[in-house]
Amino acid sequence: MSESTELEGRRFPVPEELAAQANVGPDVYERAAQDRLGFWAEAADRLTWAQRWDEVLDWSNPPFAKWFVGGKLNVAYNCVDRHVEAGHGEQVAYHWEGEPGDTRTITYAQLKDEVCKAANALVELGVQTGDRVAIYMPMIPEAVVAMLACARIGAVHMVVFGGFSSDALASRITDSGAVLVITADGGYRRGAPSALKPAVDEAVGRTQSVRNVLVVRRTEQDVEWTEGRDLWWHDVVDRQSTEHTAEAFDAEHPLYIMYTSGTTASPKGILHTSGGYLTQVAYSHWASFDLKADTDVFWTSADIGWVTGHSYIVYGPLANRATSIMYEGTPETPHRGRWFELIEKYKVTILYTAPTVIRTFMKWGEDIPAKFDLSSLRVLGSVGEPINPEAWLWYHEHIGGGRCPIVDTWWQTETGAHMINPLPGVTSLKPGSAQTPFPGISAKVVDDEGNELGDDTTGLLVLTEPWPSMLRTIWGDDDRYVDTYWSRFGKEVYFAGDGAKKDADGDIWLLGRVDDVMNVSGHRISTTEVESSLVAHPTVAEAAVVGASDPTTGQGIVAFVILRGNAEDSGDELVQQLRTHVAKDIGPIAKPRQIMVVQELPKTRSGKIMRRLLRDIAENRELGDVTTLTDSSVMNLIKDKLPASSSSDD
Repeated sequence: MSESTELEGRRFPVPEELAAQANVGPDVYERAAQDRLGFWAEAADRLTWAQRWDEVLDWSNPPFAKWFVGGKLNVAYNCVDRHVEAGHGEQVAYHWEGEPGDTRTITYAQLKDEVCKAANALVELGVQTGDRVAIYMPMIPEAVVAMLACARIGAVHMVVFGGFSSDALASRITDSGAVLVITADGGYRRGAPSALKPAVDEAVGRTQSVRNVLVVRRTEQDVEWTEGRDLWWHDVVDRQSTEHTAEAFDAEHPLYIMYTSGTTASPKGILHTSGGYLTQVAYSHWASFDLKADTDVFWTSADIGWVTGHSYIVYGPLANRATSIMYEGTPETPHRGRWFELIEKYKVTILYTAPTVIRTFMKWGEDIPAKFDLSSLRVLGSVGEPINPEAWLWYHEHIGGGRCPIVDTWWQTETGAHMINPLPGVTSLKPGSAQTPFPGISAKVVDDEGNELGDDTTGLLVLTEPWPSMLRTIWGDDDRYVDTYWSRFGKEVYFAGDGAKKDADGDIWLLGRVDDVMNVSGHRISTTEVESSLVAHPTVAEAAVVGASDPTTGQGIVAFVILRGNAEDSGDELVQQLRTHVAKDIGPIAKPRQIMVVQELPKTRSGKIMRRLLRDIAENRELGDVTTLTDSSVMNLIKDKLPASSSSDD
């Protein structure tokens, strides 16, 4: 039996102390199964409602759901004011660290004041309930303030990740009809200031709806200025009153739009509304991480430009009165121990990050985290993609000290909140498996005709019941919403677009996007499965696998690997070892046609590996768009490696 197979078969029991003090117990699954709507109503009662709902769920016109019908609340009030009113105003909401080392500590009382001032400023600028506001900012506290100010007055925020181009920003402004853009002169990344305002100027110049651009002074860079349109945040916001009465809005009032990129089609504006979304992100944050608001220090390492940042940096943690870390920079600036330094400094207890980051740490070596005191950590989380069993174990041992449960979470921009994951005080853990649908969630693995599959099978992941934080539509395009998510198996079954397998115990393993399932001589092989096998080899820190056209087998498996810091690239000898390793681990049919040893993989600034570019390389095509990459020069380095570090014999 191979190392990766052995890892997949291991179970890590729940620590007794954690189980005894956990927020939820094993009975939570049975309670949710017996009365699903009652369970979600109980979760909603953790929030403060100005008017209680008449009906938990209206599913009379699927796939258009309405949750907590007739209920009214204000999202910003639930995230800030109610905690201050309850006497927790001096609790820290955010410990913020800028990449250059500047810091800010923001209490709930201070956050309330800043949100009220920003809300008053938006009203002064003519922003009304229902208007859309684009936010294009670095990871600074004003970004959170801007989001909450929009929620407070009922405006719909549309955050665009600061790494996106002016083209991407312009298309999103146009589609949403945003009337205001909130941005900054720039931010800091990899030790230097990077500009944001020029991209805004270019984007706004190509759109019709924007009346004003509100600019935070962050880096002191010189910026172009359009009088009458452009306004400094400190001029407009700082002079406002700290008093603002939050209006209650309907539970189905739009909260935000988030655009997801399509490879062949225009980006989709995913719409999330207020009551159901806040209910599920708050409850899942509290239950999934066993959050103790009085003692925990929580750190989600994502950017607020992604849904992970919306749900688990802003709305979930604030609704739960958590103390969070917010960090502007990259893991290696000014040194590779930067994150561990922050964990030690702030005594972080819960860390939520992505497998690609964990594999990067593996590549750098275990000696780096070993230099820091990480003993404050008690729960770890994983998000963004399936985590390889080997990366899971490394995370558990070298970051969590062998004592911290790992909550491997599956969810999407569209789902809004956690959908499949273990609960740290309840579930014995399997490295690499998301394991169990969250309480109140109905997730199944089906075949191509939609028939539910039994244990020890592989198929497609679907959701068979509506959930509170689900997307309500694609902005301005109900037909596309139905066609994209609710057409393959009927209007009451959501197709996630992911493949999954259930093991003999019924636990769920995510296999990645369906288009990342390769067809090799009629055999369906998941890219994730091959990547996990490669990372299980002691020399490999990270792997990306794609399927490339093959005249004989239909598709051939092409792998790109990064070696661990102490591993030596022995050329063809190593490549053959890795190919043999995969063949033994999964089967001869999964042996990669080619393996290329590279220094870096093409990644976006959110850490996603751009596999479509690797397919271009594997099939000798002209490269597609590289503008969203952190470093587009990586592609040239990979192409340079092609002749020397590949093998395609037998």
